[in-house]
Amino acid sequence: MFRRLFPSEDTDSIYDIDFRGFRERGYRAVLFDIDNTLVEHGAPATPRVTAFFKELHSLGYETCLISNNKEPRVASFAKQVESRYLYKAGKPSPDGYLKAMQICGSTKDNTLFVGDQLFTDVWGANRAGIHSILVKPIHPKEEIQIILKRRLEWVVLIFYRRYKKKHGKN
Repeated sequence: MFRRLFPSEDTDSIYDIDFRGFRERGYRAVLFDIDNTLVEHGAPATPRVTAFFKELHSLGYETCLISNNKEPRVASFAKQVESRYLYKAGKPSPDGYLKAMQICGSTKDNTLFVGDQLFTDVWGANRAGIHSILVKPIHPKEEIQIILKRRLEWVVLIFYRRYKKKHGKN
């Protein structure tokens, strides 16, 4: 029942993902959520995030920020990290993910998605057929609608962890 909400994998932070290994396995593009995935909600890019994107680009990755936020927020952040972007993406609809792949010139077989929410980020990526990576939210302060979703996510994550344990996916 919950499996469609399960990420392909999970980790603590964007900095824990083996992007070199993914590159060796043929991945060429990475789509990112912004708020609470890359930085605290509404924050500008930090020097560490900017350096992170430079490293991804030096590895040969195309990047695209995919956000349900409005253009001023997304465009400003994209400029800071020198990335393509898609605003008002309509996550969890797969349409935004498909458009972002088109922007990057990639396919579902060579694209990764990284985000912090199951019901928008991961579910949308899964619906689009993209390898989804769930990261822990950067900061606990969030809007009320997200706080409510987090409580539901907690239940799904219990089943996800049981699934991982049962199938030896630590």
